Amino acid sequence: MPGFISPQLAIPKMKPPSGARWIHEIKYDGYRIQLRIDGDDRRALTRKGLDWTNKFSTIAGAFDIQGQAIVDGEVVVIHEDRPSFAELQADLARGDQDRLLYFAFDLLWLDGRDLRTLSQVARKELLKQLIESHKLEKPIVC
Repeated sequence: MPGFISPQLAIPKMKPPSGARWIHEIKYDGYRIQLRIDGDDRRALTRKGLDWTNKFSTIAGAFDIQGQAIVDGEVVVIHEDRPSFAELQADLARGDQDRLLYFAFDLLWLDGRDLRTLSQVARKELLKQLIESHKLEKPIVC
């Protein structure tokens, strides 16, 4: 399995790109987290590669699959029907993981295969299949 994969980050633009080559995603107000699954080892790494598994142990444990995977996503807390970074920080300060959700949006690696050469749409479909075939539920959201 490769080491930490630096995430692609959003780039501010005056207007969004258009055309069939582009997809648009919701920007959640949370922490970007790379879940790394390697057998029984589960890690939650920040966008800079810091190990925050202890802060997100419930999410790491919920991604219960066999084999290897690297999943990119965002940890959020939904408060009053919208993501709230302030509520997320407050929950983390208390050590409370009950409201944490992991919005998985990309599958970078699966069982010895680097998926980054595939289109993002194809990776999203593989991620959806992985989550559905293992019947993963909250706090994992796809």
